[in-house]
Amino acid sequence: MKNLLLAGIIGAAMTVSCSTAKTAQTDRAEFLKLKGDWQITSVNYDKNYKVKPFDEGADAQCFVGSQWRLIPNNWSGSYTLNGGGSCPSVIQPIKFEVTNSNEFKFKKMLEGSKAKAVTVGYSLNLISQTADQFSLEQNVPSGNENVRVVYNFERTGIK
Repeated sequence: MKNLLLAGIIGAAMTVSCSTAKTAQTDRAEFLKLKGDWQITSVNYDKNYKVKPFDEGADAQCFVGSQWRLIPNNWSGSYTLNGGGSCPSVIQPIKFEVTNSNEFKFKKMLEGSKAKAVTVGYSLNLISQTADQFSLEQNVPSGNENVRVVYNFERTGIK
């Protein structure tokens, strides 16, 4: 009887661990689809608000045309704002992750800093994804309200 009980416990543990591993592999496969070079093609939000995302001091429209490089195997990347007009020219290294297959988190990396030491970052929802496009949604505080901002990305290359 003890052997039967022990076999049942081991069998249950193996079932749980295999399904967890399978979920992790599926999530990892989804993350890897983000690998490559991307461009923000549009930023949609209620234009009655001034939205300056990611503490760049730039209007959200300055992110239209920005280039993003995402490297999921080491969770690093960067984004580049092209500048011009009232938009700054910025090259910003980042560390990112995608959790639960729908939350895109990133933090800016300052020169010489370690990812573990950076405790402030940004959390966006991955609201749609295909092989060549994805969209992120962010709720940006503005006064006493949150403004929903949607960033639409298109693939420009795979590296």
